[in-house]
Amino acid sequence: MNVKKLGEICAFSVTICATTADFEAMTTLLFIEDDESIRTALRLALEDDGFDVIEAVDGESGIAKFGQVQPDLVLLDLRLPDISGFEVCRALRRSSITPIIMVTAQTDTADLVNGFDAGADDYVTKPVVPRELLARIKAALRRSQQQPDRGPDVHSIISIGEISINRDLSVVTRAGKEIALTKTEYLLLCEFADHPGMVLSRDQLLERVWGYEYLGDSRLVDAHVRRLRVKIERQPDEPTLIVTVRGMGYRLLSP
Repeated sequence: MNVKKLGEICAFSVTICATTADFEAMTTLLFIEDDESIRTALRLALEDDGFDVIEAVDGESGIAKFGQVQPDLVLLDLRLPDISGFEVCRALRRSSITPIIMVTAQTDTADLVNGFDAGADDYVTKPVVPRELLARIKAALRRSQQQPDRGPDVHSIISIGEISINRDLSVVTRAGKEIALTKTEYLLLCEFADHPGMVLSRDQLLERVWGYEYLGDSRLVDAHVRRLRVKIERQPDEPTLIVTVRGMGYRLLSP
């Protein structure tokens, strides 16, 4: 490893160490990435800060290791040598709501949208900016443990048409049948349910659901709203619950 690369790793390590002191318990990350230099740089940096990083060099081994170690979060490259990151993401989502952050060199909207549709919660682009990656990891871990705030006037069970949200159990049903939502999708739905009839801008949703004030991307919100509609709407392309307010954001129609 050359001096320049070593310097980058050390700088990355110092940055993360200074900003993740609030995660006291060991957190396990599964990093599925075929580029050895990227894997090594991120693993060394994250391990220095106390993260336990498990590596996988391709999609098939990543899926296998996920089942073995049950990580707290997955960092997933979209371009893998055997199967695509999209396929890996869909496979993990069949049995888990563990946060998944895409790590990709692609900034094409179609790729990002496909990743979100496959079940990813967030993304970072290569070359990775250390502070951004750390912020997204921390935010995703917090979301995975977060329960939506609810004021004294918010009931434990909320009905929106045939959709029912049980806030005590964090369970959502449609016509009595449970819907499998990721934690991000659940928090997004609760945010709408807490503000029925109110237009929520993309910036508001990024701050309240993802915890981002400046790292956000409107594509993140749009993709998750679309994915949520697929799960709760009878006709996702003609939504009757969460509707788009052109130029402003989204609104949950009052039941």
